[in-house]
Amino acid sequence: MSIAEKLIIIDFGGQYTQLIARRVREAQVYCEILPYNTPFEEVVAAGPSALIFSGGAASVYASGSPQCDPRLYNLNIPLLGICYGMQLMAKDMGGEVVESSHQEYGRTWLNLTEKTKLLEGVDDNFIAWMSHGDQVKKAPPGFKVLVRSNNTSIAALENDTRNIYGLQFHPEVAHTPHGRMILDNFLFKICHFAGNWTIENFIETTAKEIQAEVGIQGRAVCGLSGGIDSSVAAALVQKAMGSRLTCIFVDHGLLRKGEREQVISAYRALDLDIITVDAVEEFLELLQGVTDPEEKRKIIGNHFIRVFEREALKLKGIEFLVQGTLYPDVIESGTATAEVIKSHHNVGGLPEDMQLSLIEPLKYLFKDEVRRVAAEMELPEEIVWRHPFPGPGLAVRILGEITPAKLAILREADAIIVEEIKRAGLYREIWQVFAVLPNILSVGVKGDRRTYAHTIVLRAITSQDGMTADWYPLPYDVLRTISNRLVNEISEVNRFVYDLTSKPPSTIEWE
Repeated sequence: MSIAEKLIIIDFGGQYTQLIARRVREAQVYCEILPYNTPFEEVVAAGPSALIFSGGAASVYASGSPQCDPRLYNLNIPLLGICYGMQLMAKDMGGEVVESSHQEYGRTWLNLTEKTKLLEGVDDNFIAWMSHGDQVKKAPPGFKVLVRSNNTSIAALENDTRNIYGLQFHPEVAHTPHGRMILDNFLFKICHFAGNWTIENFIETTAKEIQAEVGIQGRAVCGLSGGIDSSVAAALVQKAMGSRLTCIFVDHGLLRKGEREQVISAYRALDLDIITVDAVEEFLELLQGVTDPEEKRKIIGNHFIRVFEREALKLKGIEFLVQGTLYPDVIESGTATAEVIKSHHNVGGLPEDMQLSLIEPLKYLFKDEVRRVAAEMELPEEIVWRHPFPGPGLAVRILGEITPAKLAILREADAIIVEEIKRAGLYREIWQVFAVLPNILSVGVKGDRRTYAHTIVLRAITSQDGMTADWYPLPYDVLRTISNRLVNEISEVNRFVYDLTSKPPSTIEWE
């Protein structure tokens, strides 16, 4: 993305890397994340005005640990190293990093030893969040130590002549009270950013880039799911291409109750050119007998593309496929610094021989930013506030083989849950709520008769960006109503349970 002011975060595999990006974006400074092994030329081509080195789990002196191209230190732009990033910077520039005899984790008292622009406004003694087993024992030549901990480790250092700074603690987490102030000092007092990246100029910039990519005659198709991601992607591309965009809504048989009709009705308000494809039998046949969750996702993602390509051939002249890929999708599908958690249908599930070129206008955004784009573009509220729904649909909410009978049970259960959540006035407060069919049968009693029937799991979570999540404490009366309705209205269900796990260690979806 072409932005006048851009900060690049070099990711060394830190658990808080995406949180750094969020904090920078919240300050209205545009940033992107690149893996540590990105070639130097590509980093330069991205046009950074400043760099942040993220944390990471490795030791800088360990064999095979993430390293960076040393030329990054000579770009003459501000650089901030955080945790592992500071240790790597110190090692590379002539300092000494050792294994600490006093490891520091969690809230730690720190002592300010030097006044500096980076720590302007910070108390002489302050609390910060530490998470490290190594420490910088000796600062590199030309660097001043700014902060020390009670364990004497160097907690911050700087070379203000070269505009290079390091923090051993994590300013991006809420547990560091002065953290936002410290990041703002770096962004505005050291980097001198204007802080003028807004959702409005994101929309305008993205539309211009799409126009440049597709040219004056290029045509595209967009796979609509009814969710906010594909809807906003379609709206952005339509802004750039107008009538040269055709949207395809594929009914793969894995939708929720009444969803096909609801989606088509909502999109009529957006004046999009929509083709509806009934591919229910195709998908269910491909999924027959499949139980492995990764295989399910890849089958669905692969066949989605095949359906799009087939429909595009009928339209003639289609060269591009628009997708609502978000940054969390990319991260969870695996990068140079992140393991594959699950292959998203629009990332890990794409066939290698795909004939269409991808347009992914949202791939650098988090979910809450997508909602802000939707609101700015005045999309209907029912789209803006609709809970996220995975591309593979109910297939990743049914454990084991997908069958028409299981889909019918889950559709009814999900409809009951969402209806009661809306009736309680909680739908907008909860990030995502849905039913899961875990394929567990248990003994029960209905009408004095023994039953051996399904269990329904309720998943209700809160989140800001989908990268982390916590379970939502639903009121007991709402849970009681849902439980009664499920076991009374669905004959195949005799048990109801509530998932009380956060992400991590769980993921939001069960598969």
